Amino acid sequence: MTGNMTPTNRLLITCAVMLSAIMVLLDMTIANVALPHMMGALGVTSEQVTWVLTSYSMAEAIFIPLASYLSLKFGIRKLLLVSVAGFVITSALCGQADSLAEMVVFRIMQGAFGASVIPLSQSIMVQIYPPEERGKAMALFSVGVLLGPILGPTVGGIITENMDWRWIFYVNLPIGMICLSLLYLFVKLDGRGESKIDWPLVIGMTIGIGLLQMVLDRGNEEGWFESNLILFSAVISVIAWIFFIARSWITKGDIAPMWLLKDRNLAVSCLMMAGFSMGMFGITQLQPMMLEQLLRYPVETTGFVMAPRGLTSAIVLLVIARYMDRLDPRMLVAVGLGFNIIGTYLMMQYSMNIDHYWVLMPSIVQGLGMGLVFAPLSQMAYRTLSPENTVGGAVVFNLCRTIGGSFGISIVNTYFTRTEQREWHALGSDITLMNPELQQQAMMQHTTVTDPHFMAQIGQLLHQQSTLLAFTYTFGFIFVSYIVLLPLLTLFKLKKGVPGAGAKVNLH
Repeated sequence: MTGNMTPTNRLLITCAVMLSAIMVLLDMTIANVALPHMMGALGVTSEQVTWVLTSYSMAEAIFIPLASYLSLKFGIRKLLLVSVAGFVITSALCGQADSLAEMVVFRIMQGAFGASVIPLSQSIMVQIYPPEERGKAMALFSVGVLLGPILGPTVGGIITENMDWRWIFYVNLPIGMICLSLLYLFVKLDGRGESKIDWPLVIGMTIGIGLLQMVLDRGNEEGWFESNLILFSAVISVIAWIFFIARSWITKGDIAPMWLLKDRNLAVSCLMMAGFSMGMFGITQLQPMMLEQLLRYPVETTGFVMAPRGLTSAIVLLVIARYMDRLDPRMLVAVGLGFNIIGTYLMMQYSMNIDHYWVLMPSIVQGLGMGLVFAPLSQMAYRTLSPENTVGGAVVFNLCRTIGGSFGISIVNTYFTRTEQREWHALGSDITLMNPELQQQAMMQHTTVTDPHFMAQIGQLLHQQSTLLAFTYTFGFIFVSYIVLLPLLTLFKLKKGVPGAGAKVNLH
């Protein structure tokens, strides 16, 4: 039981699982800024190199649901050790890849090994802390969940600019060895039990999740349903999703236990986490694009100005961790969403003249809110689940987070692209040779509207303004998506007394 564990052991286990989670989550975004450098080394185009990202996210999404089955089959400790060791080895293989084919294969393996680390780490945190400290546990774990993907571009930018892009993968070797040592010495959770493989469900799940990730990652570049590949993949994915969710609900098996969503708190938490991840990952995708492409920030500078969002959220979580179990989680989520709404509203006011302050301030405000959303939602997700379903609940919760993030990046990219095209045509329709304002502008520059250099300047200005409007309107779209989440807080069911009191943990 948790009562048999000393505070020192609990602290060391917490450090081990948090460091493992940060390492895996960092690789979701660390490669983003290195893609241009990979293109030359691997001899591929800008479209082809995106498979470095797509292959990892597809593998991770497919293998996350298998964590609950594999933990019952092999035990939590053994599965976690194998997952971290496999992740470290495949990271080294990614670093030495000389072709796109090699890189994609190794990234798939890396995503497959890393997939189990997040739900297992979260489940361990739930199990090693007594019920009255679950809020504190989720606050600490959320530090890693938020720091990983947000600091990915920062770390990737620093490594790529000062060393070599291959080191974004090699850096996992020393970190991974530390994780393995701590996990081997201090994590003693077993968690094995009755398990059986449901091959029809596995096949349906693999096809459904894999094709969905491919559609979301490639859809915007392929023109969505104008592409037969995307259309066919989307139809098959929907059919496979319906099949595997229905089968999971009927069989109540260990693989992808979607039937656990009958628990209202888990269902609402998953829905809100998916929605919040859409906005959060959408912003972390958009803001670097705006800073680098529009405002001409260097990659390293972009990384540094993006970092305060994650650092602020980590500080907030560490400060409130001890109070988490005394506060109403719904109120914390409401306050957190409020900060994100304010921060996103500030981003809607962006112009070409903004300084570092206007980049940093919205990020800090959003960082104040992110931790207040993630930790309480994680706390509520497990509030009414039985102890034996914690790994399954973690699987479903993290699958929703992953899929939500993929949807967010895809929706935001598509909305941005379409808005940019619309604004280009709207602004460009007024640019004619007979436009008196255009003629006046040409006279002020001592030239004429027929001067090709002058028209090139106008074209550049048109592109600049239409792109800026697209960014601000897309931030407005995310602003509305955060507001829509607020009413869902009324659906949570608060259990009287200490949640899960008396829960026992199988420690061996």
